[in-house]
Amino acid sequence: MYKQGLWRRAGRLLGGAALVLLTVVGAGSAHAQGYPTRPLRLVVGFPGGTGPDLVARVVAQKLQEALGQGVVVDNKPGAAGLIAAREAAKAAPDGYTIFLGEVGGMAIAPSTYSRLGFDPVNDFAPISHLVTSDFAFVVPASLPPKNLKEYADWAKAQKNVFMGTFGAGTPGHFGIAMVTDAMQIKSEAVHYKNTGDAINGIITGDTQGMFGTLALVAPHVKAGKLKALATSGSTRSAMLPDVPTAQEQGYPAVEFGAWFGLYAPAKTPAEVLETLSRATMNGLKAQDARERLQGAGFRIAGSGRQELDRLLREDIPRWEKVVKSTGFKAQE
Repeated sequence: MYKQGLWRRAGRLLGGAALVLLTVVGAGSAHAQGYPTRPLRLVVGFPGGTGPDLVARVVAQKLQEALGQGVVVDNKPGAAGLIAAREAAKAAPDGYTIFLGEVGGMAIAPSTYSRLGFDPVNDFAPISHLVTSDFAFVVPASLPPKNLKEYADWAKAQKNVFMGTFGAGTPGHFGIAMVTDAMQIKSEAVHYKNTGDAINGIITGDTQGMFGTLALVAPHVKAGKLKALATSGSTRSAMLPDVPTAQEQGYPAVEFGAWFGLYAPAKTPAEVLETLSRATMNGLKAQDARERLQGAGFRIAGSGRQELDRLLREDIPRWEKVVKSTGFKAQE
C-alpha cells in the first residue's frame, strides 16, 4: 500500500510538470501564431530624409504589408546613431521594437568608444542584412590626377593634403585611413559636422580628397563638380560604371561599405525573429522596393539572420585594426 501511494504521488508530480511544460510551450506557440497584434516601432538613429531613413521606410512599408500591422519609423538622431542603439538595446524583447543597425554604430563604435552603452553582439538579435552602400573617393575637379596611382604621386609632392570626412569615427573617416595607408601618403583629416559642409569643402578645394557615399557624390561627379578616382566596393557601381574600384587599381585593402541590418533586442523569441526575417527578405525582393533602394545607390543584400550575425562578427575585428592604426578615440 505504501509503495502504491508513492507511485500515485510521483505520477501526479510528473503529470503536473508535464502540464507546466506544455503550458509554456503552448504560450510560446500562441505568441508566435498571434504575432503581431499591434503596431511595431522601427528605431532609426538618423534624421528623416537621410539614406538610413530611406532604408527604414522601405523596410517598414514591406513589413506592414506582410504582417498586417502598422510599422512606425521612430527617428532618434544623435551621437552618430548611438542614442537610438542604446534605447533599442534596452527595449522589451517582444518583437514590437526593432532597430536599423549600421556599420558605424555596430561594428566600428566598439573600437572607438570605451563606454559604448550596449554590446552589439550580445544585446541584439539579428534579423536581416538589408543593404550596403559603397563609397567613392572624390577629389576637386580641378586636380590633375585621374586615378589612385596618379593621386599618390601628386600627394607625395604636396606640403599638405587635407582629407574631408562627414564626421570623426565614421566609415568615411576610416576609409581615408585605409586609402592613405595603401598609397603610403600622409594627410590631415578635416571632420565636418554635416554632409553639406563636407561636400562644399571638397568642391571648393578646401580639402583635396574624401570618401562619400555614391548616392551623395555621384550627382556632383556627373555634373563635373567633382572627380571620382575610385569606388570602395568589390565590383563597380552602376551609378558610376566608368570609375574603377580601388581593388582594380592595385589597392585590395581599400574595400569597405556602409551596411545596414535589421535587429531586435536580445532574447526576442526565435519564432518572432523568423517571422520578421522572412517578411523582410521577401519584401526586399519586391520590384518597388528594389527600385527605390537601388535608385538611391544601395546594393540589396536581403539575407537572413545567420548572414547578418556573421557579417557583424567578422567586421568588428576588421574595423578594430583600422581604428587602432589611426589612434582615434571618440569623446565619451
